[in-house]
Amino acid sequence: MNKNIINIVEKCARIGVFGTYLGHGIVALGINPKWIPLLTCFGFSEEQAIFLMPYIGVLDIIVAFFVLIFPIRIVVLWAVLWAFATALSRPISGQEFVEFVERSANWCLPLVLLLTLGIPDKVKNWLKVRA
Repeated sequence: MNKNIINIVEKCARIGVFGTYLGHGIVALGINPKWIPLLTCFGFSEEQAIFLMPYIGVLDIIVAFFVLIFPIRIVVLWAVLWAFATALSRPISGQEFVEFVERSANWCLPLVLLLTLGIPDKVKNWLKVRA
């Protein structure tokens, strides 16, 4: 594929992941009561969920800025895994499966970004922007 197209796709994906994670981080900082069941379904108490949500929000915002400014592969991999897990928490918490499907872009877009950055063959290269 043309390197210019890959570069454009990478930049678009970085902006999209940034927006997703920044938005979710800001909402988590506000302790969204709709998200409490998404944590309690994994065994956290309601009080623990309320306590954890601002920390999750801060981490999401950190991920957002790393992905936008300095997309280290391990951070992008975290973005894929975390978004997949949070989307999957919807049906696990009792919501319809379509809630997971609807959020597929939340984890597919960081996956696209990871693929444009390249999957490294050595563990140490996961900490670099490019191998």
